[in-house]
Amino acid sequence: MRLHRNLVFAVIDSLLNIFNEGEYADKEVAKALKRDTRWGAKDRKFVAETIYEIVRWKRLYTEIAEVKEPFTRDAIWRIFAVWAVLRGITLPDWKYFENTPVRRIKGRFDELSKIRKYRESIPDWMDELGVQELGEEIWTKELTAQNQQAQVVLRVNTLKTTRQKLRAQLMDLDIETYFDDNYPDALILKERANVFMTPLFKEGLFEVQDASSQKVVPLLDVKPGMRVIDTCAGAGGKTLHIAAKMENKGQIIAMDLYESKQKQLKIRAKRNEVFNVEYRIIDSTKVIKKLHDKADRVLIDAPCSGLGVLKRNPDSKWKLQPEFIDEIKKTQREVLENYSKMVKVGGKLVYATCSILPSENEKQINHFLKTDFGQNFKFVKDEKVLAHQSGFDGFYMCLMERVK
Repeated sequence: MRLHRNLVFAVIDSLLNIFNEGEYADKEVAKALKRDTRWGAKDRKFVAETIYEIVRWKRLYTEIAEVKEPFTRDAIWRIFAVWAVLRGITLPDWKYFENTPVRRIKGRFDELSKIRKYRESIPDWMDELGVQELGEEIWTKELTAQNQQAQVVLRVNTLKTTRQKLRAQLMDLDIETYFDDNYPDALILKERANVFMTPLFKEGLFEVQDASSQKVVPLLDVKPGMRVIDTCAGAGGKTLHIAAKMENKGQIIAMDLYESKQKQLKIRAKRNEVFNVEYRIIDSTKVIKKLHDKADRVLIDAPCSGLGVLKRNPDSKWKLQPEFIDEIKKTQREVLENYSKMVKVGGKLVYATCSILPSENEKQINHFLKTDFGQNFKFVKDEKVLAHQSGFDGFYMCLMERVK
């Protein structure tokens, strides 16, 4: 591979913003890709994937490069040189790469690869927490899986098409996909492609949604004509899945704290031709109280650490702090206790997170079922999805039924 100066500069600038300014990797990648309209698909792929790769392996590369935060521009070049050497790329004769110690880089890599926190490039506290909650063996396997590049998975919008039809249409665009019978609404891309630029996406024939996330709504067991509440709807990936399962019949109430998220959901709903969603901002406890005992189904896609989706959000390894994990567990308990009151007797409740920590999942359910109001529910079933077993995101989901 030959390195091109303008592409590498885009990577360096983005990394400076991500590492020093706390910018989000996905936003920096999107910004970088707009720098030059002349870039082709390979150029864009290089910029995006290189940024994500260096973010993913930040701890390992900075240790090898012997640089510390906050990084100077020269330090970022040293980190980039480590990335290039470890991928067998011949460094060009640029001043930034003068005196790069190629043999020492390879030697340090071999040495540090024997230590998990460096090999998997993870903060000490996160490594300790993972071992504490999952045990050495499972945590080690899960970390390795979470450091793989995430697959691109589509959820077919069954309001507008079928899996077979969409697969054929994508094939006409030279995008190959395959089925997995465990995920009936999913098409999995054989190779990464920018599906957002296709006319099929603009026509609302699919959404991009990981296969593990697609398991949540079927567990909710919605039917046309029901009243369903998505309590933490966000930008609405699961709201739209619920609408498809309800065949646009009945009522979905999509709730969130942030109006900006609901604006995104409205745009997506219009593109998907979803018409049965009402939008409500949770700006007071009254919003919840008005819906007590009113819903056939309630989904709590709870805020969480996101430790099941590190493969698609590698920068969260460096943004997360142990204090946040403690705070989010308190939030999860409050959300479960308050939002569960919207389920009517005989109705069903699903609690889900994109975390793999038992303290955010099974232990939260156990605690809830022992509370005064939680005793009105019975546990039906749950499922924990681990990345090293499924190949997709780590997830947890639990189905409960209100019996009194």
